[in-house]
Amino acid sequence: MTLPEVQNAINEKKICILIPTYNNEKTLKRVIDGVLDYTENIIAVNDGSTDSTSGILAQYPQITVISLPENNGKGNGLKTGFRKAKELGYYYAITIDSDGQHYPDDIPVFVEAMIQEKEEVLLIGNRNMSQDGIPKKSSFGNRFSNFWFWFETGIKLEDTQSGYRLYPLLKIPKKYFTPKFEFEIEIIVRTAWRHVPVKNVPIKVLYDPSERVSHFRPFKDFTRISILNTILVTITLLYIIPRNFVNNFKKKSFKKFIREDVLESDGSNRTKAFSIALGVFIGFSPFWGFHTLLVISLAVLFKLNKVLAFVASNVSLPPLIPFVIAASLFLGSPFVHGDSNILSGELNFELIKNNLLQYVIGSAILATSMSAICGIATFLFLNKLNPENE
Repeated sequence: MTLPEVQNAINEKKICILIPTYNNEKTLKRVIDGVLDYTENIIAVNDGSTDSTSGILAQYPQITVISLPENNGKGNGLKTGFRKAKELGYYYAITIDSDGQHYPDDIPVFVEAMIQEKEEVLLIGNRNMSQDGIPKKSSFGNRFSNFWFWFETGIKLEDTQSGYRLYPLLKIPKKYFTPKFEFEIEIIVRTAWRHVPVKNVPIKVLYDPSERVSHFRPFKDFTRISILNTILVTITLLYIIPRNFVNNFKKKSFKKFIREDVLESDGSNRTKAFSIALGVFIGFSPFWGFHTLLVISLAVLFKLNKVLAFVASNVSLPPLIPFVIAASLFLGSPFVHGDSNILSGELNFELIKNNLLQYVIGSAILATSMSAICGIATFLFLNKLNPENE
């Protein structure tokens, strides 16, 4: 796109450039001047800076400046900027860091990519983290973040930590729970949960130790990020995945759901058979209350079919629990000295408590044997139904 085309597109699509800043007096002016080559739709959030930031921003009367009395974190600055952008009628915000690592001349990359999309999308700049000068801790942190983002959303990205992004303001969540660096993880995960595509676009990056001022606190911020990911993973396993499963089921007829989401889903017949085997094993295992969490976690870990594994794990639905308990106690009785007539009593959890070892051994035998039987049967059935997959 030519410069006039980019400028017109920014105005027509109602895009603003959001610059959160905190004590970046060495690079802030260069960043603003670079952005002004493309637009004056700029919102700068001075997050309680104690250097000459206020004086620098005063030199630009054509831009919108928000000055916060004290520093409350990048996430808080971004949230403040988003609210102001929506008040001013903008539909999109391109965020660019003020520490000089981002090149304003990559703005057209975001604008053009957004225009080419057929639906609302959140774009994240993809930095070349393997280039010379990139700190190893930054590269590791990015890989760490990429993995957990994939786990929580199913979306594979090469860069999830870049602050150079384009946000669809009307599609992102309205309320957030994190105020600092971890906010940039929360917002992309929760936006993806709202079924908004999240994609990378290629950008340049500059790491100049003599200019760049990083406010990232390795121990404190990494701990906050780890806690956030723990919460997001828990929500993913207990709510998001079951929600998506139910929604897919509701949108389709039973036959279409089985055909598209199960039989024709990704993975070979062997993978699907292992998925069934895993689900049955967990379903018959003695981890009551944790079946869903375990089966989804293991299916993700071993790259199996989550739908099949989840469905198969329901072999121990409440009406079937007495039979599972009875079978487990019966199979475990030869390995434990005790009352041989144990099954003549009432089948309940008190019985399990009093004969725990017998139950654990029996349930392990039951889970293993039924898992093997169901896995083999599934493989033979699928291979006969659709042999070309093997």
